[in-house]
Amino acid sequence: MRSLRMPPWATGVIGGVVLIGGWWLAALTVFRSTGPGATRAIPTPPEVVQGWADSGLEFYWRNFSVTLVEAGQGYLWGTGIALLLAAFVLVAPRLEGVVMQLAIITYCIPIVAIGPLALIIIGAPAPGAPSGTAVFLAALSCFFTTVVGALLGLKAADRASLDVVSVYGGSRVTQLVKVRFVAALPSILTALQIAVPAAFLGAVLGEFFGKVELGVGPAMIAAQQSLNAPRVWGIALVSGAVALAGYGLVGLVAKAITPWAKGRA
Repeated sequence: MRSLRMPPWATGVIGGVVLIGGWWLAALTVFRSTGPGATRAIPTPPEVVQGWADSGLEFYWRNFSVTLVEAGQGYLWGTGIALLLAAFVLVAPRLEGVVMQLAIITYCIPIVAIGPLALIIIGAPAPGAPSGTAVFLAALSCFFTTVVGALLGLKAADRASLDVVSVYGGSRVTQLVKVRFVAALPSILTALQIAVPAAFLGAVLGEFFGKVELGVGPAMIAAQQSLNAPRVWGIALVSGAVALAGYGLVGLVAKAITPWAKGRA
């Protein structure tokens, strides 16, 4: 008997409905408000939607546009430096230990510890301008995954192809351009895909230290201080949607550039 297989979009819709239903039920039962004047810590989905309507599109655009600029700049810096260092490792293999140690250090240092130091060194931004601290933490957040993914991909090149380049007098740089880079594209693009939400999260965290007036971080702090739970949840959900959209966009680019990675012609 032929088994029924649902398309991916149907599975996603069902999962989303179940998640929203569980959230709604928990808000009305386990996390319901008690006592006079009590505020609901977890609002219901209609309350979050009403919060979106009350805040307006201009509120979200004004704050998210600043954070997206910070995340984009940090993403370019972090991934760009990571890819350059990975390429240098293949040209000069003795640098691999140094590069990996640097990547591990950046990954292990807590952001809450390095954030205040970055603020002191970089300084506070001008009113309404992107935060340099947020850009730095966004770059730091996506550096490790990009370095590791790029190195693993560049080392996965076929040895026979590398030997052919060597036999014909090709240098390490020629091997890197002609063989290793092509073989590493799937891994590099996967690392770049994972780095997108990491960069956005790093930018948001950087705004908590950067003394900025606009951005997702200040907006969420203001909503928390005013005990506006629907707005806090609304900002959090929009942040997740933005990070997921960036992740999916890079995934579409990866599928278009490297169709062989999924077994397609």
